[in-house]
Amino acid sequence: MHSFPGVVAVGYINEAIDEGDALKTLDSLLLPTAKIKDIDPDSAQHYQDVLYHAKSQKFLDPHSASKILWLDEIQHAVNEANKDKDKAKQWVTLVVDVNQFLEKEKQSDILSVLKSAVPNTNDIIPECADRYYDALVKAKDQKSNGVSAEGSWLKLTLQDKYDYYYNIDSQESSWVPPESFLPKESWLTGKEIKAFWKGHQQRASYMKRRQMFIDNISAIVKIQSWFRMRRARKNYLSRLQYFKDHNNEIVKIQSLLRANKARDDYKTLVGSENPPLTVIRKFVHLLDQSDLDFQEELEVARLREEVVTKIRGNQQLEKDLNLMDIKIGLLVKNRITLEDVISHRTKLNKKKGGEMEILNSTDNQGIKSLSKERRKTLETYQQLFYLLQTNPLYLAKLIFQMPQNKSTKFMDTVIFTLYNYASNQREEYLLLKLFKTALEEEINNLPYDVTTEQALTYPEVKNKLEASIENLRRVTDKVLNSIISSLDLLPYGLRYIAKVLKNSIHEKFPDATEDELLKIVGNLLYYRYMNPAIVAPDGFDIIDMTAGGQINSDQRRNLGSVAKVLQHAASNKLFEGENEHLASMNNYLSETYQEFRKYFKEACNVPEPEEKFNMDKYTDVVTVSKPVIYISIEEIISTHSLLLEHQDAIAPEKTDLLNELLELLGEVPNVESFLGEGAVDPNDPDRVNTLNQLSKTEISLSLTSKYDIGDGEAIDGQSLMIKTKKLIIDVIRNQPGSTLTEILETPATTKQEADHAADMVSRAILDSRTPEDLKHSQSVVEDAQLPLEQKKRKIQRNLRTLEQTGHVSSKNKYQDILNAMAKDIRNQRIHRKLRKAELAKLQQTLNALNKKAAFFEEQINYYDTYIKTCLDNLKRKNSRRSIKLDGKGEPKGARRAKPVRYTAAKLHEKGVLLDIDDLQTNQFKNVTFDISSTEDVGIFDVRSKFLGVDMEKVQLNIQDLLQMQYEGVAVMKMFDKVKVNVNLLIYLLNKKFYGK
Repeated sequence: MHSFPGVVAVGYINEAIDEGDALKTLDSLLLPTAKIKDIDPDSAQHYQDVLYHAKSQKFLDPHSASKILWLDEIQHAVNEANKDKDKAKQWVTLVVDVNQFLEKEKQSDILSVLKSAVPNTNDIIPECADRYYDALVKAKDQKSNGVSAEGSWLKLTLQDKYDYYYNIDSQESSWVPPESFLPKESWLTGKEIKAFWKGHQQRASYMKRRQMFIDNISAIVKIQSWFRMRRARKNYLSRLQYFKDHNNEIVKIQSLLRANKARDDYKTLVGSENPPLTVIRKFVHLLDQSDLDFQEELEVARLREEVVTKIRGNQQLEKDLNLMDIKIGLLVKNRITLEDVISHRTKLNKKKGGEMEILNSTDNQGIKSLSKERRKTLETYQQLFYLLQTNPLYLAKLIFQMPQNKSTKFMDTVIFTLYNYASNQREEYLLLKLFKTALEEEINNLPYDVTTEQALTYPEVKNKLEASIENLRRVTDKVLNSIISSLDLLPYGLRYIAKVLKNSIHEKFPDATEDELLKIVGNLLYYRYMNPAIVAPDGFDIIDMTAGGQINSDQRRNLGSVAKVLQHAASNKLFEGENEHLASMNNYLSETYQEFRKYFKEACNVPEPEEKFNMDKYTDVVTVSKPVIYISIEEIISTHSLLLEHQDAIAPEKTDLLNELLELLGEVPNVESFLGEGAVDPNDPDRVNTLNQLSKTEISLSLTSKYDIGDGEAIDGQSLMIKTKKLIIDVIRNQPGSTLTEILETPATTKQEADHAADMVSRAILDSRTPEDLKHSQSVVEDAQLPLEQKKRKIQRNLRTLEQTGHVSSKNKYQDILNAMAKDIRNQRIHRKLRKAELAKLQQTLNALNKKAAFFEEQINYYDTYIKTCLDNLKRKNSRRSIKLDGKGEPKGARRAKPVRYTAAKLHEKGVLLDIDDLQTNQFKNVTFDISSTEDVGIFDVRSKFLGVDMEKVQLNIQDLLQMQYEGVAVMKMFDKVKVNVNLLIYLLNKKFYGK
């Protein structure tokens, strides 16, 4: 037990040790109550160092109950320090004696000097005195060469941590570096003398042993050979027999060991919360981009271009074929000329022959051939569309600024073009973000006072149920089971939009019940997505249809009946009212609704896009290839115009990047100014049509952000994190170390710098073969060219910045950034798997699109056959007057139909004329209309007179009237004031001029 004064002294001593003040430590050791013996004030600093080391070791000892030094431990440390001083004096004496004797060239005295320093004097051989002396003189001479100025201080390091200084002139000694310390560099140090003596002993022992072996070499060889042979044979036979006896077990063990090793390595990388740097280093090569990666990226880009182009081409073909259906239908009714049908057929055949072109950056008329000003404009458009693509808020606001008819067309053309029809994961992810933003924007603008009738209004199928209820149940069950069992096949994007819809509605209307929310989800999933495909499977490529083929009316009616039952079940709406005869199915509807309810609820259970696609807003920084879209000049100009028109609503802040880009672009260009001078011949008589065709030309835009990541720019922590990870990967490849801190603080060797430089040269060679669109950004390339030490300094600067932003911490040795690197390695493997899957998906999609294009071509051939038949019939007999081939009506000189004249009152009586603005009905008798046919077939002149005075003239085109009739337009205006009935006007023209 320590006395109380002793305990107090222990406290003072430990406190002084912790403060690191050698003088204070000395004073505390000299306290009478401490009773510490043999204290030498000249060794104050050494006492401090030894005591601090002893206390540090005790602190690290987990078995130590106390973390302070007690008196016995302090006394022991003081004794050890004193021993160090005695050892230091002995070595100083040896160094001084040896070097002085060497300088005095007293060869005979070298033996006495060495014997005083060697524990066993028998190791000193007098016959070797000359050899000892020559070796020491040679070592000293080598060390003295090149020494021009030196001091008188000797430095001795004890236990690799304590430095002792001795002045050979003043015989002054110190444990603290002297202020005017200048070493005696020409003298041999104690370590060098010790190394010399140790080497001499080893050489002497070795030579003695070697001589013995030489004297007995024959016997040694025989003994060794016999012993090795016997031992090897015995071990081999024993091991071989053991393997034979346990062959099956050995195979299993080997398989198990290999599997366990692979599993442990993988678990360490993907399962450990904080994978160590040593493990990450083993797998960091997986982040390298190989030639195969580049080839696959290029193939994906090529297939995306083909898919997008084919989609747009097929869409246009489908529109034109639908229009051809209308024209042939009107032709059958003798409402338009055969010439119009033939003209449209020619247009189809051109598209069938591949007239659609894509203008990309490699064409002669592409971006690279434009002037510097044009190229700058296109680069700004690339930045604009990148901003629109990656920031969904702009387009979401723009959609709701436009009328519904315009927004629908905008979605069908520009939106899906901008996102490449979601042909890859990046575009699908961004498109879903747009849908989510637009949906939330729309729901936030919903009124709170929605009535039940408004919320639950659904379109009803009008076809009457003709099949029996039992058969209807059976067929409906088959369709329902197919729907329920294929939940996993439901597109992720649709399920995610359903999830967003449900959550957004619930947030807007927190009092809504789960059933009410799921009914809204059901309206999206069933009524909007599945119901159209059930009613018209031929319109969604669900069933194969040959050209000219179609579903018959009975089949269509049966499909409509099934869809009607499923629609009622999905919305939990019972049969009543006009469907009272189906009331017996209401129990079936309620049961089916419960199945739908589970289905709709489970459909909303999907992860967020960031997790599903493993993407975020920084993904474009690390991806190999730049995003590319294929968009027509007309769509670019239209988007530019819409953005300017609604600029204040979309980007109200003046500092918004969108406003900056729009300001750079300036006014909306027309097609000719967009392409530049010389794009169209000003003397071209068909200049308008040429410009119209050029507006359909597609160009490829490589989307880029306006601001790249650079050191001098205001960037966020996540972007800096990405750059820092790239630098760390380069460093840990060439410099070993168990922690990142250790690597950064340890200087790189010359070999490590050389290895790193060789790696960077190899990377530069690989980059030189990389296509332009897949190359890294300039800042990344510049970082890669830095030497190893400069990279490490840059990493340290970046880590300090990241620590200030809270992304990493030096307390855990920057484990956060190591965890992010491990995640990148795992994600790279996932990315490669997804890319291969995308390649297969694109190939499959392209094949399906080619089949669809082949189907359209089959339809074109079918129409060709029909039109040729019409032409053959015209050659054999006269056609009716309304069917003309040359657009000039009858042969030259033929008499045209006589003009007809009607008063406004007469036309009003026939129902053709409905009203005349600012004119009373009793005044209609004073207005007359003269209608006459022109030389162009289907074109009529209409002249108006009031009280016999000519007023105005308009032209009517029978095709325009028929188109309005087809679109359901009942009333039109002539002369901007005369309202007429479209159907009766067509009837009048047919009757008076075509004899129908």
